[in-house]
Amino acid sequence: MSVEKHEFEAEVKQLLGLMIHSLYSHKEVFLRELISNASDAIDKLRFDGLTRPELLPSGAFEIRLGVDEAARTLSVEDNGAGMSREEAVANLGTIARSGTGEFIEKLKASSGKLEAPDLIGQFGVGFYASFMAADEVSVLTRKAGESGATLWKSDGGGGYSVEEAERDEAGTTVTLQLKPADSEDGLADFAQTWTLRQTVKKYSDFVAYPIHLDVTKAPTEEEEPADAETAPASDEPLDSNEPLNSMKAIWTRPESEVGEEEYSEFYKHISHDHSEPMLRITSRLEGTFEARSLLYVPGRAPFDLYHREMAHRGIQLYVRRVFIMDECRELMPEYLRFVKGVVDAEDVSLNVSREMLQQDRQIRTIRKHLVKKILDTLKELKKADPEKYLRFWAEFGPVLKEGLLAWDEKRERILDLLLCPSSHHESELTSLDDYVERMPEAQEEIYYLVGPKHEALVDSPHLEAFRDKGIEVLLLSDPVDEVWLQQMPPEFQGKSFKSVGRGEVDLASEDEKQQAEETRKQEEETYQDVIAAIRSAVQDEVKEVRLSSRLTSSPACLVLDDGEITPQLEAMLRQAGQEVPTVKPILELNGSHPLLQKLQRIFDKDAVDPRIASYAQLLFGQALLAEGGQLADPAGFSKRLAELMVEALGESG
Repeated sequence: MSVEKHEFEAEVKQLLGLMIHSLYSHKEVFLRELISNASDAIDKLRFDGLTRPELLPSGAFEIRLGVDEAARTLSVEDNGAGMSREEAVANLGTIARSGTGEFIEKLKASSGKLEAPDLIGQFGVGFYASFMAADEVSVLTRKAGESGATLWKSDGGGGYSVEEAERDEAGTTVTLQLKPADSEDGLADFAQTWTLRQTVKKYSDFVAYPIHLDVTKAPTEEEEPADAETAPASDEPLDSNEPLNSMKAIWTRPESEVGEEEYSEFYKHISHDHSEPMLRITSRLEGTFEARSLLYVPGRAPFDLYHREMAHRGIQLYVRRVFIMDECRELMPEYLRFVKGVVDAEDVSLNVSREMLQQDRQIRTIRKHLVKKILDTLKELKKADPEKYLRFWAEFGPVLKEGLLAWDEKRERILDLLLCPSSHHESELTSLDDYVERMPEAQEEIYYLVGPKHEALVDSPHLEAFRDKGIEVLLLSDPVDEVWLQQMPPEFQGKSFKSVGRGEVDLASEDEKQQAEETRKQEEETYQDVIAAIRSAVQDEVKEVRLSSRLTSSPACLVLDDGEITPQLEAMLRQAGQEVPTVKPILELNGSHPLLQKLQRIFDKDAVDPRIASYAQLLFGQALLAEGGQLADPAGFSKRLAELMVEALGESG
């Protein structure tokens, strides 16, 4: 029998060292993770068994805990799907493939007492928490449908071994060689039955499969719980056929019979997130067919929220309390992918395949019901508890806004939930309702400005005329804002959206229009020739140079025509492999700014003065930087700026 030795990756070694030697506030989390993994393995085999019944075990599905007090071993055994040799190496030898580095940094930065258990759940590395309680961990596993088994072993040090083994049936047994009972690390003694009973009842009472306990008593030692209040009575019979958990489907019970702690623990079980959920949403669909749901909004965004291909544990689908799949993406749109929970339907066919679900009428109806329920609940939260809603928006707002990309009736619902800073409330967030309520009676449009960074938007030259007029502008800096506002223009309460960085801006009142028109004509006549010279100098970068009606203090800004995509969106599309035409902006100049007046004087003296072209490039670069853009030639810009500084210092000296 060959034994293969494998080395952990460098990051895995570092992570295991941190986990084993750091202090955690809830060390019993390892048992919960092992039981949850066993439950998941049974779920997987139950689903596979729908189409391949020969894979199912001869007996009932179950999870068995085995403890040997004398040998100080604890095992967690299931008769689920099991793993092949390759799967064991891939799943147990590599931790959180894309999240390990970030996990390590957060673990180092944590206090070691409160954050660590949450981080374990967030990054899906709960199995490795076993090394907090064990000196050695072994995994004996046999994949359903295969005859051979695999034994994986590690002491949490530099590596692990893999060898061929034997197992009577498919499934997995994880065995922990527990640390000494007198260790001073605050860990309860998991070789004691009362500790196991208490932990299972606390964390895994709602697991859908019976959890049985088998005990091999030490020949001379008698169990003596340290905590008499939480320990079972000494004469309590130990029956291995009596499950430790109630196995009650929590979503079928009346809410009045379920405590908040039970709801919280159920969320942690299905999501493998050890932090408290932010929001719980229950609903029942009645009519032609029935469905129940128990959904949660997490307390914080998971690390893989923006990596949909990595995300897991979304909506579990059951049919008449029979598990169908762990993540039914057809039940929830992408923009609500942060929602976790369970949906139990009465009428979806049990032999339905994952592909067929997309065409299933009941699934589509349930999805529509769930989306409405979630959005309505969020709207109620926004009104009833603004502070809590702000926390929700900080975690999931950018994802929720992805729903604005779809042109359907839900767009108006999501606009109701939108929060964003504005030129009047830069450090606070405002809703569209509040914005519209503050609009002057004569204002017909909702003004906004989009850019890559909030700081650049706050100081944008595009806002100058609006600030002078006291007109509020929404400031939108999430990447998704670049996209949904480029599509068919949305409306809110009959008001259309208007970008302050596009097209011509006319903020003059009826009384001011005649004077504004006269001033504009006079400036155009005055600067006509110097503007032509500037246009010639920057013709490769811009398509037009014109005088601005939106600038009051800045010398220049860049503007797009209506319908043109922003440079940021252009870059996003190119990164996605799409071919898009290059868009040249319009350079607008402030006719009342001293810089343009001085350029005019230089032009009057010498129409071909090289400084005009140099200053034109600086004006363009300055305008580009002001809106958070990137210079195509930073070195050239820096050189021109240095020459300008030398010239200015020479004149002053």
